[in-house]
Amino acid sequence: MIDASKTIVVTAIGVVSPYGAGLAALQDGMLAGRCCLASGAELYPGFHGSVAQVLDLPPLLDGHHYSRTDRLATLAARDAVGSLMGSNLLRQSGIVMASTVAGLSEIDPEIARDPAEWYRHGGLSRAASYSVSRVAAAVGEQLGIQGPACTVSVACASGAMAIALAANMLLDDAAPMVLAGGSDALCPFTLSGFNSLQALDPELCRPFDQNRKGLNIGEGAALLALETLEHATRRGAPVLAVLRGWAMNNDASHPTAPHKEGAGLAACIGNALEMAACGVDEVGYVNAHGTGTPLNDIAETHAYENAFANRSTPIPVSSTKSYFGHCLGAAGALEAAITILAMRYGALFPTLRLSEPIESARVDWLKDAVRRVPLPLAMSVSAGFGGSNAALVFGEMQP
Repeated sequence: MIDASKTIVVTAIGVVSPYGAGLAALQDGMLAGRCCLASGAELYPGFHGSVAQVLDLPPLLDGHHYSRTDRLATLAARDAVGSLMGSNLLRQSGIVMASTVAGLSEIDPEIARDPAEWYRHGGLSRAASYSVSRVAAAVGEQLGIQGPACTVSVACASGAMAIALAANMLLDDAAPMVLAGGSDALCPFTLSGFNSLQALDPELCRPFDQNRKGLNIGEGAALLALETLEHATRRGAPVLAVLRGWAMNNDASHPTAPHKEGAGLAACIGNALEMAACGVDEVGYVNAHGTGTPLNDIAETHAYENAFANRSTPIPVSSTKSYFGHCLGAAGALEAAITILAMRYGALFPTLRLSEPIESARVDWLKDAVRRVPLPLAMSVSAGFGGSNAALVFGEMQP
């Protein structure tokens, strides 16, 4: 028997991605297998890698300065709940945002020549957006949300963790609805950092391929409107998916590298499945973290081999970062949205450019074309620097 007061559901999804604004644009681009990655040479001198950019991002016209990350977040939030603008429900709702870049997107290479001069001539007005907390505050200001608001920053698992934390807030009755997701913008600061770590593939990334060389960076934002089934039913809201289970943990192993055997991630997956009260054979698809780096992809493969060791057939896995790169703090939220799309339309998205997959008898690497199958239950997995792991289990709403 379902306890509607403790069942967390997704009632709206807002997205701004390199495919454009809106969930439909993301869906159409993914189903068409269209890759958004292209040269980012114009972003700063000496950079020659591939990126995925959001084009024609409109400004926010008011008296406050908003970073590019803030603008992406706010547009995605409006896309999700714009019809509720001015309502008591929206005013009382909460916000849990994720970001790693936040307002650092406002720092440009010119600062290196003379930082003091750069701040004197306009740079100082951007400094207010540097704080990670500013992203949630910006969404709250623009939408008039007065409930609890916070931004989490735990590297590349941030977007998924924001959703998990929001679900916990709902179980604690902290707000009637919580907008949860992530936002991050492209900027020279981030690209130069990953470049110095030699983590970028100068060509198009190839997650889970034996010849992978690194990741590509993208940008975007996604927010899910979460509420209890009881509350959603009372107000007649559509239910797009049920958040059946979620889990968060940490490898406690290394500042940047994942645990070599993926032990922490495997445990996180197991905890999420336990909360969802489902067996390993019920999961029909995993939207993987799949960055394309040598260390991450092999560790993640080991995690799936361990977590799904008792499954009767190999677990279908793909990385949708092959379409629009790694969107950092927004990645887990965008991939949660894609996982829900996959489930609702029975479409398992392949990993692009996967020609020689990592050898594994327990993983069914999705490649070449969209696979059409019924998908009542699917999982989205995220991992990040510092050993942060998160797993989300989504299911259909049962009649």
